[in-house]
Amino acid sequence: MRLNLMWRREDGARLASTVWRTGPGLRTISSATVGGGIGPAGWVLNAQVSGNYARTDPAAHLMELASSCGLRGPGVGMMTAAAVDRTARRSDEGVTASATVGLRVPTWAAAPPGVPDEELAPIGGDPLPPPPMAPPVPGGRPEAPPAPPVPGPRPGTVNIIVEVPAALSDAALVNAVMTATEAKTQALLEAGYACTGTASDALCIAALIPRSGKAEPFAGPRSTWGARIARAVHAAVHAGALDYTEYLKAAHPEPARPEPARSDPGRQDSGPRASGPREPARPEIDLEETDHLKSELLKSGDQGMNAAR
Repeated sequence: MRLNLMWRREDGARLASTVWRTGPGLRTISSATVGGGIGPAGWVLNAQVSGNYARTDPAAHLMELASSCGLRGPGVGMMTAAAVDRTARRSDEGVTASATVGLRVPTWAAAPPGVPDEELAPIGGDPLPPPPMAPPVPGGRPEAPPAPPVPGPRPGTVNIIVEVPAALSDAALVNAVMTATEAKTQALLEAGYACTGTASDALCIAALIPRSGKAEPFAGPRSTWGARIARAVHAAVHAGALDYTEYLKAAHPEPARPEPARSDPGRQDSGPRASGPREPARPEIDLEETDHLKSELLKSGDQGMNAAR
């Protein structure tokens, strides 16, 4: 699959989109707004939207964006408020996983009935401070962090696109969704986030269309292709989660701490010395200057689907 990073101006912001042109011979299983379910797909689009996104027709919006990118025919479209140009991309023995990780409101999948989720509401304001770290899993399931009261352009949603250079049966495709989701949750917990994800996560897995009835029957975490899917997704989501933590730290640098007063035995002090130099604040993230995705792509190369051809 050929991957391109594209930019557009929308809602007063410069927003990124990643576009995969799959070519013929592939089908996807996806939970995306556009192209959900199982079917052939010639492209996959992951579009960034502004933090105060308020349109009520996301499917139509995604089709508009696909058309502006020159995409035709059936495809898959998903969106996120996370920084798409910071996509984490990792490969494992031919399988490639790409993840945009935003954890604005981390949540547990099994929550009490009636619990509201800010992930599904409009957002705006300043970024939130980092969420509390998860305690070790052996001591019991960590409590879900409370939703902070401060509003903010809090990038939300974990979107994952997986490229598998093998034909998978329908059952194996469903199995692959389970495997990828389990790997995502493992990565988030290991990165220190007490959650299974967010309430608006999306997933797309692209694999070859079976020919002559030949297809891999399994994609669980101990099958050949399932194990590769698990490792690639885990690596991509883990890297994306750590990068998201750095994003939050940059938006909320720790306050400078003054140096303690020092006495000089060679002379009398009239008082404590002036405090030492302040720690430089980490710079704000500037999407215009970020070249993170390009470096990620250079690391991983464009393996996977192209190798299968």
